[in-house]
Amino acid sequence: MTRKSRRLILISACGGVLALAVGLILFAMSGAIVFFRSPTEVASQAVPPGTRFRIGGLVKDGSLKRGPDQTVDFAVTDTNATVAVRYRGQLPDLFREGQGVVAEGMLEPGGAFRADTVLAKHDESYMPREVADALKAQGRWQEGGGKGGPKATSANDATLGPRSER
Repeated sequence: MTRKSRRLILISACGGVLALAVGLILFAMSGAIVFFRSPTEVASQAVPPGTRFRIGGLVKDGSLKRGPDQTVDFAVTDTNATVAVRYRGQLPDLFREGQGVVAEGMLEPGGAFRADTVLAKHDESYMPREVADALKAQGRWQEGGGKGGPKATSANDATLGPRSER
């Protein structure tokens, strides 16, 4: 066997091992990847029941209904479409109507979203990036938060507090 053929075999073997490692990593991560969808995307695209994803938007005013056994029904809207959400458990302290929310779970056959995790924004000036991007894409985002609209800030600004305290 010549030196050139040994080198080619070594490079081919390393490439095969690398491809196998990348394939195993991607396969292992496939169950952990959860995509974000806005209510408009859920309504316009035929999302099959049982698909796991995150939905984000604003909690629709007047939609919050508390039931027995910590069951909560509410609607998430991006002001263009609305998706009914059912959650069983304790909601975050900052969860309320008209505020930004991201819920993770799956779509039920009837079109309702069954959430197993609900995340509320963590202070008055922060909105999850995915929700803000969806609202900006629809032209519903007001820079600076005038007239009750969501205020555009970064997560860093929200966690550091008012600028006068920095």
